[in-house]
Amino acid sequence: MPQGRTLAYSLSHDVDVWRWCVYDENGETVADGAHDTQDAAQAAVDMTLRRAGGDWRLTA
Repeated sequence: MPQGRTLAYSLSHDVDVWRWCVYDENGETVADGAHDTQDAAQAAVDMTLRRAGGDWRLTA
C-alpha cells in the first residue's frame, strides 16, 4: 500500500445494530459492516485498521 495515506472511519447506531465504515482519503469505502454491539463494531474497525498496516495514518 502507498505510504503516508490516511484512513478514516465512522461508527453509528442504526435501529438495532451498530454500523461502521472505513474510508480512504478519497472517501472511498475500504470496508464496512454492522454488529449487535458497539464493542463488536469497534473491534471490527480496529481489525480492519490493523490489516491495513502501519503505512496508514488514522483520522476518526
